[in-house]
Amino acid sequence: MNEIYFNADAGYLEGIVRGYRDGLITAPQYLNLTQCETMDDLKLQLATTDYASFLQNEPSPMSTSTLSARCTDALVAEFQYLQQNAAEPISKFLDYITYGYMIDNVVLLITGTLHERDTHDLLEKCHPLGFFDTMPALCVATTVQDLYSTVLVDSPLAGYFRECLSAEDLNELNIEIIRNTLHKAYLEDFYAYCQNLGEPTASIMADIIRLEADRRTVNITINSFGTELSKDDRAKLYPRLGNMYPEAQTRLARVDDMDQVKAILEQYGEYKAMLLGVSLNSTSGSSGGNELSLEDRFFSKEVQLNKDSFEQQFHYGVFYSWLRLKEQEIRNIVWIAECISQQQKDKINNYTSIY
Repeated sequence: MNEIYFNADAGYLEGIVRGYRDGLITAPQYLNLTQCETMDDLKLQLATTDYASFLQNEPSPMSTSTLSARCTDALVAEFQYLQQNAAEPISKFLDYITYGYMIDNVVLLITGTLHERDTHDLLEKCHPLGFFDTMPALCVATTVQDLYSTVLVDSPLAGYFRECLSAEDLNELNIEIIRNTLHKAYLEDFYAYCQNLGEPTASIMADIIRLEADRRTVNITINSFGTELSKDDRAKLYPRLGNMYPEAQTRLARVDDMDQVKAILEQYGEYKAMLLGVSLNSTSGSSGGNELSLEDRFFSKEVQLNKDSFEQQFHYGVFYSWLRLKEQEIRNIVWIAECISQQQKDKINNYTSIY
């Protein structure tokens, strides 16, 4: 009976999102992209993809920032179509997906307010998926205290702010600590929500969210090296879930260098294989030469989990997985474009292939 009810509520949208998945760039298409010599060549190759209509009116030469913006526009248009045609409970699940983008947008506005920048200008830099109806009201705030009060009243993020931050914290804490504190609360809430959706959504999303929690745990650990963040405060930023919770998190909170991080990760089968060939000197973004960073390997692991979610039916995980795969595809395209524009063709294959 669950399958019957699922098709009544979300069968049409599941068909749409599986169609979106089939439009993702394939390995032969990536090969064609990497052989381009100019941005115009790249634009011509992308004319055979789902990005064609969003790029066709862009004048030459096209910058990588413009390319990234137009590709993001394509993603947003497809996701908003899903939202516009969704009813409960799928609409709430799609709303939960956008909360992470909302956090990044609000943190950007907090940063602008702290540095007395015109927050109206910052709205253009906010991610479209992180917009909410009352977001322009945040730009009226002239102090952090006013902004905090507005967020508590007019934002879907009110619960996360109320639970873990005060107005004084926004003034006193490093902005990255604020961001990680909010993302921690969001991940824990999203995980609990998915567990109440029943199988197979619960188990599929549990694997994906646990990996994201582990990725954030490792990144927080590495990025705290050489900073004023104490080890106790570092531990407070870790999400209280994941494959490494709680034992490995307790140990990661006490480490001082990358070698100690590697020693802990190697005790987990899924992460030991991931460390092979990883450049420990490059922990985020694509690294030079043929080396891959730890961040690249986490992205590869996430891609595999998101691909696997399409092997099952009658669950909401496909909506989250498609969005994450699409984001990875955009990162790949922008990476290839950057290598072409900077004439760094020796690094052009350092992307995470999807299909």
